[in-house]
Amino acid sequence: MTTVLQSEPRVVSTGRDKVGESPVWDVQAQALYWVDIEGRHIHRLDWRSQVQQSWDTPERVGCIALASDGSVIAAMESGVFALRLRTAPHVDAKLLAAVSHPMENMRFNDGRCDASGRFWISTMCMNMALAAPVGAWFCLDERGLSAAHCDGLITPNGLAFSPDNRTMYFSDSHPSVQKIWAFDFDLATGQVGAGREFLDMTQMPGRPDGAAVDAEGCYWICGNDAGLVHRIDPRGAWISSVQIPVAKPSMCAFGGPQLDTLLVTSICPPGVSGGLCGAVFALDAGVRGRPEPQFSRFPSAGA
Repeated sequence: MTTVLQSEPRVVSTGRDKVGESPVWDVQAQALYWVDIEGRHIHRLDWRSQVQQSWDTPERVGCIALASDGSVIAAMESGVFALRLRTAPHVDAKLLAAVSHPMENMRFNDGRCDASGRFWISTMCMNMALAAPVGAWFCLDERGLSAAHCDGLITPNGLAFSPDNRTMYFSDSHPSVQKIWAFDFDLATGQVGAGREFLDMTQMPGRPDGAAVDAEGCYWICGNDAGLVHRIDPRGAWISSVQIPVAKPSMCAFGGPQLDTLLVTSICPPGVSGGLCGAVFALDAGVRGRPEPQFSRFPSAGA
């Protein structure tokens, strides 16, 4: 029987998000960034002072990365932008790369940087009821936004890299799929190689959503709809889970001064108000994470 770890998640955010996603820990500033996709916000929580600030965005932001030049890289609806966070709630936005979607009503979704500073980002149709397999993974680097990788996905999610940077994980969280894959990955070239099914979550509680990998190489995946975050070993075996006091945890990240705090965003379903849904939670992970890489490979002019 899989162990459910006993931990006491605490709320660290001051507000409630519609669709909280993409937590990113800033090691240097000791601060947590995350987004509210449907609320069109980027949030920042200073860990020492516990002061939270929020900025408005012109489009829905699926995911973010922190950049080497101090900007925030945001994958939105029409493209990927470099944002300068001014006096809240104002931002200055510069387009880095536009995207051409295969159908209307699409946006970027999950994503993160690899250890070489590339930004890997996915796309999806916002109407999940259509179950449209038009989502794909893209890569932003000095060459611009790449052609699609690993296409034919409905709701791509769960991107993470192994500590040795030789494996790239991602999932499709749509109810009709609920699978996680592991692909060979070449960090030097950014090439995605052969893939295999890593875990079928159709018989587990919750759909696979956002993920992170700890320093021991285990993959943590939010069990959306089940109020759980699962820890999976590098062979794909389900080790344990932690309970989150809301039904829809959406993505996790490691943070805190020792990188041993699991930070979990959540979703507040339409028509639901009050309670803890949409909050960001922090709990003792019992294991350390790894610093999140920054985006550093800006597209060259004309890319």
